[in-house]
Amino acid sequence: MFVLRQKHLSFSPGTGIESAPLLTILSCASLSGLTDSDWFSYLSSLISLDEVNFWQPSGSVDFKALLPGEPFLFKLHSPNDFIVGGGFFSHHSILPFSLAWSAFETKNGVKTQEEMRVRIERYRRAAPNPKEDHSVGCILLESPFFFDRNDWIPLPNWQKQIVRGKAFEAEPGKSLWDRVESILRAKHLVPQEEAALLSGKPKFGAPQTILPRLGQGSFRILITDVYKRTCAMSGSHVLHVLDAAHIKPYSKGGEHVVNNGLLLRQDLHTLFDRGYLTVTPEYKVEVSQRIKEEFNNGKEYYAMHGTKLGVPESIAFLPDPSLLECHNERIFAD
Repeated sequence: MFVLRQKHLSFSPGTGIESAPLLTILSCASLSGLTDSDWFSYLSSLISLDEVNFWQPSGSVDFKALLPGEPFLFKLHSPNDFIVGGGFFSHHSILPFSLAWSAFETKNGVKTQEEMRVRIERYRRAAPNPKEDHSVGCILLESPFFFDRNDWIPLPNWQKQIVRGKAFEAEPGKSLWDRVESILRAKHLVPQEEAALLSGKPKFGAPQTILPRLGQGSFRILITDVYKRTCAMSGSHVLHVLDAAHIKPYSKGGEHVVNNGLLLRQDLHTLFDRGYLTVTPEYKVEVSQRIKEEFNNGKEYYAMHGTKLGVPESIAFLPDPSLLECHNERIFAD
């Protein structure tokens, strides 16, 4: 694996590299096992992937090398020193592996959840333990692309001792990215929106971000994290019963964007989708009388009526009031 950036990177003290200008390739030995031929071959055999989870078995190191939309490229193990594909970074999270599997399934690069567990334990050199829900680092990539063997881009003079980072001067880095872009455009390996942005993006100079379109799994994890793994209505922190709910249903044209999402406990998600609960554009919870009328129950839910919704700290991630109004008018029935 390596990461391609067209801007200044800062590294943590003690890495041996304090900063690197322009185009930088970041390579981490702890991740290289995940880019072996089995991982790459399996994912490249799947059709029309919109996202993949590039997971780290250690699950202990935060990933801060990229901003959303920046390209992330795959490099196989030496002696296969080639760029073989990549994707566009959207988010990093440390998750129980069961949640990573639930969100991405085969987009984790394995066929089954048990196979994922076996790989984690092998990389960790840990004894098999089917009861352990290992934490894994998840680098979420949108619009992944995989090069055919004859399009692999060689990395000459790749130093095997590189385990943290390497700075490239402008000309080698520019040539490398030019080759990646030319393959993407010629083979139509990314959606039209990303291709258009790539074409208009300056190769060097002031950084510009390509905002990636999220897949379902990435949407779920971003909603989980921007709501700090807390149900927006009940305050529950039990991660495995929390769902990313669409305000405007995906089946009716709603998008996988953070402003169209709420993190809700599973029962509240069901009631929200069925119109028994809603949220006003002022972020107040409303509960329909239908719960009592139809089920002669609902005391727990009526206690939430009129309470303030828990919302993300960032204004950029707040639920879209127009979508909430639409839910009020078209789905909620008092």
